[in-house]
Amino acid sequence: MIPIFLIIFYLPLSWSNFGAFAVFWIASISDILDGYLARKLNQSSAFGAFIDPVADKLMVVVALVMIAQDYQSWWVSIAAIIMIAREVFISALREFMSSLGKRDVIAVSNMGKYKTGAQMLGIMGLIWQPDYDIPMIFFYLPHEVINYLGYGFYALATVLTVTTWASYFKAAWPDLKG
Repeated sequence: MIPIFLIIFYLPLSWSNFGAFAVFWIASISDILDGYLARKLNQSSAFGAFIDPVADKLMVVVALVMIAQDYQSWWVSIAAIIMIAREVFISALREFMSSLGKRDVIAVSNMGKYKTGAQMLGIMGLIWQPDYDIPMIFFYLPHEVINYLGYGFYALATVLTVTTWASYFKAAWPDLKG
């Protein structure tokens, strides 16, 4: 879905941001559903276990680079760099810990799941950038609310990124210093 996401985002159309948001949302929901069904039905494959986190990380990295380029804001760019650096570091750390037979030491935590949730919501809010009020069932949601929620979740994701990065590093430190 990454090529579709990029093509739609860069189309010179009034709805391109919403379209890119929709593709990212579909990718996020399908990833959640895929993981849920795999656990529920107890179905997995070696290839799926390998490619799923790679695809997830690639989609997020592409979106973060796109957002940093689109906003051209120092704080959006620094947050993107922090999030990308954390993903690379944790992937390498998990690989290293697996080589020691200790991958469970840095297994995904609840805080890591909260980070991912905040990150996805923040990215979606920053991609969409609505400039019109959103019709709800009984009222209109001012577009500024969506924009501020996007910034808020993006900032929260950055804080959780640093927190989980430190947590995973601390858990692995006894094996790293040896």
